Amino acid sequence: MKNSGRPINLCEKREISATEDSVRKMGVYGATDAKVQSGQAVAVVLPTYCEAENIESLVREIQELKLNLLITVIDDSSPDGTAKIVKKLQKEYNNILLLVRPQKLGLGTAIITAFQSILSLENQPKYIITLDADYSHNPQDIPELIRVARSGCDLVIGSRYCKGGNIVGWHFMRRLISRIANLIASTIIGTEICDCTSGMRCYSKRYVKTVLPNLHSQTYEIQIETIKQAWLQGFRVKEVPITFENRKRGKSKLTQAEFRAFLSYIIKAKIGGGVSFASELNYQDLWKFDLDREKDRVLGNLYIRPKQVS
Repeated sequence: MKNSGRPINLCEKREISATEDSVRKMGVYGATDAKVQSGQAVAVVLPTYCEAENIESLVREIQELKLNLLITVIDDSSPDGTAKIVKKLQKEYNNILLLVRPQKLGLGTAIITAFQSILSLENQPKYIITLDADYSHNPQDIPELIRVARSGCDLVIGSRYCKGGNIVGWHFMRRLISRIANLIASTIIGTEICDCTSGMRCYSKRYVKTVLPNLHSQTYEIQIETIKQAWLQGFRVKEVPITFENRKRGKSKLTQAEFRAFLSYIIKAKIGGGVSFASELNYQDLWKFDLDREKDRVLGNLYIRPKQVS
């Protein structure tokens, strides 16, 4: 078994403690306890839905960065077997945590779930990276985001639109719509951020702990909400240029409903401060707790189901 860093010991299901209050708020009534070593200062979050074509090569490329990372995959029960591929990789690497949700529940809730799970660990990483699992974001840019975060920034955005940023593979109309959406978002929030909708980011643990109770997004509006919270609470935000490449394999996950939710968020954010959404996801218990013991490791994968609505 390859070791990209010091071992992570994931312990068995246990009672939820006070330190897991953020996890309880999401309704996850059970958790794994990953004892992240002091050298493992970074977690990489990969939300997935039908990424079987990409996930293995992406995880391997991230491992090759030799950054001593914790990789957290949030999979929405992909019918193409994405989670099975991740479980196979867990037998090779001891730094992968897999959380499986019952269905496609949205990017926003996936990121929030990842934040809550990571903060429930005994030794929490200092930084959390998020990126798309379809290779739109180049994992080779991860070290630069971490470097800038360590210089004192709480939110570092991999930007397509700041000086030096670029997009490959988009037609003119998609570029235009994206630029207009970002202009509207930055104007409404009141920031000078060029790329408010980029999904490649580095968050400090301090930032995540502070704003997590105020995050309620279900889909892509999470990108706007996290910037707004940084602005409201005085966190330092910086953009670094990246090259975004349109996915070559698989299908885009952005639906019309999610795009409407994004527009709804920025409008409500402008109108009044309080942003309300449809009823928040409410999880009842762990559907399955899957353990795999091998010598110095215990892998714990979470399978979560929502409460039944009567």
